[in-house]
Order: sequence, then structure tokens, then C-alpha cells
Amino acid sequence: MLDEKTINYIKSSYAEDAAALCIKAYEYADSLHKEQKRASGEPYIIHPVAVANILIGLGMDEKAVAAAFLHDVIEDTPATAEDVKERFGDEVLELVSGVTKLDQIVFTSREEEQAENFRKIFVAMAKDIRVIIIKLADRLHNMRSLEYLSHERQQRMAKETLDIYSPLAGRLGISQIKCELDDLCLKYLFPEEYNYLVENIHKMMGERQKLIDEVVSELKTILAESSIKGDVFGRQKHLYSIHKKMKTQNKPLDQIYDMVAVRVIVETVDECYEVFGKIHKIWRPVPGRIKDYIATPKKNMYQSLHTTVVTNFGQPFEIQIRTLEMHKTAEYGIAAHWKYKEQSGDKVSLGERLSWIREIMEWQGGFKDSKEFLESIKGDLYSDELLVFTPRGDVINLPKGCTPIDFAYNIHSAIGNKCIGAKVNGKMVPLNTELITGDVVEIITSNNSKGPSWDWLKIVRNSSTKAKIKQFFKKEMKEDNVKLGRAMLEREAKKKGYDFSELLTAESFKLVSPRFSFTSPEEMYASIGLGAVATNQVLFKFIDIYKREQPRLLDSLAPSDTRKHKNSAEGVYVKGVSGLLIRFAGCCNPVPGDPIIGFISRGRGVMIHREDCQNVANFEEDRMLPARWTESEETSFFAALKVRAVDKTGILNQIITIVASLNIGLTSVNARVDKKHYANIDITVRLNSKKDLDNLINKLDAHPDIMEVYRTTAS
Repeated sequence: MLDEKTINYIKSSYAEDAAALCIKAYEYADSLHKEQKRASGEPYIIHPVAVANILIGLGMDEKAVAAAFLHDVIEDTPATAEDVKERFGDEVLELVSGVTKLDQIVFTSREEEQAENFRKIFVAMAKDIRVIIIKLADRLHNMRSLEYLSHERQQRMAKETLDIYSPLAGRLGISQIKCELDDLCLKYLFPEEYNYLVENIHKMMGERQKLIDEVVSELKTILAESSIKGDVFGRQKHLYSIHKKMKTQNKPLDQIYDMVAVRVIVETVDECYEVFGKIHKIWRPVPGRIKDYIATPKKNMYQSLHTTVVTNFGQPFEIQIRTLEMHKTAEYGIAAHWKYKEQSGDKVSLGERLSWIREIMEWQGGFKDSKEFLESIKGDLYSDELLVFTPRGDVINLPKGCTPIDFAYNIHSAIGNKCIGAKVNGKMVPLNTELITGDVVEIITSNNSKGPSWDWLKIVRNSSTKAKIKQFFKKEMKEDNVKLGRAMLEREAKKKGYDFSELLTAESFKLVSPRFSFTSPEEMYASIGLGAVATNQVLFKFIDIYKREQPRLLDSLAPSDTRKHKNSAEGVYVKGVSGLLIRFAGCCNPVPGDPIIGFISRGRGVMIHREDCQNVANFEEDRMLPARWTESEETSFFAALKVRAVDKTGILNQIITIVASLNIGLTSVNARVDKKHYANIDITVRLNSKKDLDNLINKLDAHPDIMEVYRTTAS
């Protein structure tokens, strides 16, 4: 049954046609999720409704809200992409598909996988920024209901939220979402600190409320005396920011005086500066705590005047002064484009606000892998900002820790490529000098410069600077890089027993190139020669394709053309050899009935493997021999099985009982419980034929508490 409160919220927020689309999506999602439950036991539809409500509050358009209602239907219900497209159109489908792809991202402890997933997020943002806004709302509601998940999942989700989603919300300027995500992460990652702050801040705020009221009253008096219309109010800073301040300044809570920011909202920029001056006339500003984000906005478009003053009461207060337009942007960030687009006088287009994402996608190809991309992008997302000036007074915004080289490339790639020196505040400085806010930087160039040095990559801090330097080398040294890259591929292929000229075909290149965005083999060679892509990363793709397209053709075997060898591998015929020891491979433990193959190993005779053994894929063709089982004497064989079962008392005893009931010997057992609370049991059994093994697998598989059972081979 649809929630009337949500229906009314939609109708009051959108025009009739837009509201109809949202309600239609709500009804469709409700019908599909009807039988599903959340971990809390509540109906699943509560989640997409909550996500949609968050987006309505942000002022997102009806297509985004419809996609929020539908964001789980393709993945979790029988609905297909075609169904969504037919009912709601291409645009809504694109948004749903984008969010679905992000939902399938699983962050793990493997840095490479996490980095690749992070790159996917930026690709999604570049296509349509609404995808990541929907995902942020989705993550916010999931964090709000995290109490119903296991401790391990709480920790994992909170950590990836703090690492990825909260900084993204901050970079998009959506402080409403960022602040709540930060506080929820603090609650689950540092519960003791969180509870301490909740208990004590409330008490301290009560003690300081009189002082806050006095400051607010004084500021209102300033506005009234100046005939300035505006609003003044105090807002407690969010818990995570207070927690960070205590850690970085190594201070106890009772020494954190700026837990409240008093905000003054006026109508014009001139009024901002007028109030700013009058505040400093009656209260003494704290040196180093005056910031003008109106003249020099933050990267996320945040604008405001900040000052910390010592009041007549002897305690410092932070005061923020901004216009109503600036306040909207501070609260809603990029979402303000939709929430206030009709009445806003802001001339900054959505494209200009998102230019940083386009820049990132333009130079991301300059990095050799996703891990390097992630490390570089963190500098843009997480670092403090640095404001420096050109000799003409233009403001340049850079990440903290940047050098004159970063400054030069920020002006223009040509300036960076010709840079031979720099002056900071009128004095010559080394190029690895770290700039500080307020520096005036002058770049010295020369047309005779041969370009950047490889060593600069160790000096620079800005992500785009590194990419531009690499692009220079990629372009200027392409011919040399092509030769070097080809030689590197051929050498590595030869080491692995392949001729690269056989691996590289028009068809194989067509399959490999999309993964690395290569447009030609020469570009592939150049990227490898430059070091932008790892040699083996490319080579293994070609080898995989070669193995799939070159199936091994075994000669048919007949008793007349084989020789039987009496040795440790009883009951096996191997074609074309004599006098060699024959053994069963321990990696895959073949049993009679398995398709098998022989491999001539160095110093160990012929090893018999199952044909589906993963190690066989790496064997040299000329050392593999056809083999088959005989129908003679019975011999004992070993087989390894993996059983995944519900973690219930007695499940291991039940498995052992099944093995014993079939008169099969059990030689080893290893059991453990994974993070998802499933029992993973590895067993090794001794038996006489594949028929015995098949019977055992079928018997185990039929057990109601066993989810899967299969033979294992070496990985």
C-alpha cells in the first residue's frame, strides 16, 4: 500500500506531469518489491521510498526521483531493462542502469579492485551526475539503517563510506549528505568516541547557549543599525568535524570552543563585506582565522566569509557571512542546480560546475593503472586547498603541498613543458618548493627547454600535473616507446613459451583493446613502452584469448598403440613413452572416469592431470601427452571436495556420516566459518572410481543444509 505522506510530498514538490511520473514509478516499484523484506524485517519498499524522499528534499528533478524508486528493480526483481524503458523512457532507464552498476561494485581489501571500482564511479559521474547523487542518497539511507546488519558489515560499509562516498558528497558540495554520512560513520567506526560526544556536547551546548544567544542578538543589532535585511542563527558543527578537530589539535572537548558556527545570511555581496567589517570593529579577530571564500570560492563552489572573533564574553566564536544564494549552494552543492534553477540568479552553468570531472576523465588515461588513478585523485578529493596568485593577481586554486611545477601546468601545459625555473614572492626558489597560501608565483620559461624531467613526477602533487607530464612523454617519445613496448611484449611472451606474433591477430586485438582504450597496436606498444600500462597486464589478455581459440586436440587412443606402465599410477595408459615414472598430480587428484592428460615434468617423469585442471592451461604443448584409463585392476585414488553449508550445529558430523555410509575413506577434513556465517569444509576422500565420487557428490548435494559441493583443483 502506498504511503500517503510520500504521495502528498511528491504532489507538493512537482508539477502535475512530473508528479505523475514519480507516483507511477512508486506504484511500479511497490508492486515488484511487495514480497521482499529488508534486514530489519520491514517491507523492502521502505528503502526506495526513503531514497526518493532524500532526493525530493534535495530538489532533484522528477527523472531522478523516478529512478530512485526503481533503482533496485532490475537487480532484485523480475523486471528487465526493457520493462523500465517501455514504462518510463530512456532517460530513467539510463539512471537506473547507472545506479545498478554502482550497486554491483564491491569494495574489498584488494587495492587494485577498489581502485578500479573507484574509476567506474567517476565514469558514471561523467555520464550523468544524477547517478552518483542517487547513489549517495541510497548510501545515506543504508547507513541510517546499519544497526540491523552484522558488526563486520557495519564496519566495512562505514569504512568505505568514509573513504569514498562522504568525500564525493563533499566534493559535490552536498553538505547535508556529507555531514550526516560522517556522523554515522563515526557512530559505527568509533562508537565510544561517538557516544562520548553525544552525551557531553549536549551538556556543554546547554552551558554555552546563553553566550550563543548573546552573539546572535548582537549580530542582529548590527544588521538593524545598518538597515540590512537578513537572518542570524547558530548551528552546531557536526560530530565528526569536532572529533577530527580534537584529534588533529590533540585537545579535549572542553577546549574546543568553536563547536558552533554562527551564520549571518544577507541579500548582497556588498552587505557581506559591510557586516564583516562591522564585526571586526566590535570584536577582535583571531589572526590566521579570517577566510574569504567569496573572492576565492572552494572547488565545490562554496562561498562565504569566515572569521573567528573573541567576543566580550572571552570565548572565541566562528562567524560565517554569506548571501542566500551562497547558503543554498553551501547546503545543497551541485543539487542546488535543480532545486533552485528557476529562481536562482546564479550564472554558473551545470557544465562549469562539473568541469573538474571532465578534466579528470580527460587525463585519467595518463596513469598506468587504476591504483595510480585512485592515489592521484585522492589528492583532489581529500587534500586541503591552497590559494596562490599570479603576478597579475589572478587566484590559482591547488591542492595543499603543490609546487611551482604544479602551478605552471595549472596555467597551461605549454607553460609547464617550457618551465626552467620559478620565483616565489619575487625570489628564485627550487622547483620542488612547497607553496603556501598567499604566495605570488612567477614561472620562468624558455623556448629552448627540452621539456619536463621524469624526476618531476616524484615532485609534483596535483593529479592533472602528473597526467600532463606523462602525456608529454607519450607524445614526444612515441616512436621510441613503440619500439620499446614491442620488444618488451615479445620478450615476456618468449619467456612464457609463446611467439607474440601468433598471439597478436586482428581478432585478438579487437577483443583486448576496449579494456585499455587502445586504438591501434602502435598505441598499445607506446603505452607499454611509456610505462602507462604493465606488460603482463596486456600479455595475459592475449594469452587467455589464444588459449580459448586454440583448443587442444588429443589423438584418439586405442589399446593397440599405447603402452602400459606398472608404477605408482596404476590403471593409466600414456601414449608414446616408455621408461618414465608416472604419477598422479596432487593439484587435481584425478580418479578413474576423469578425462586426463599426461605432462612430462622435469625430473619427475609423467604427471597425470585432469584435463580441467587449472595448471594445464599453462603447460607447453610439446610436453603434453594423450592418456586414458584402463579397465583393469582397481586402485585407490584421492579426491578433494569443497562443501559450503549453513553453519548449524552437527553439520560436520552429518557430512562425515554420509561419507562413511558409502564405504568411502575420509583422509582429511578442514572446516571454517566465513564472514557471511557459512561453513566452508574441505575434505579429501579415498575411493576407487569416479562413479563412487559422483555418488558422494550427489548425496551431499541433496542435503538440505548444504548449499554447494564441488571438486577442487589448484588455483
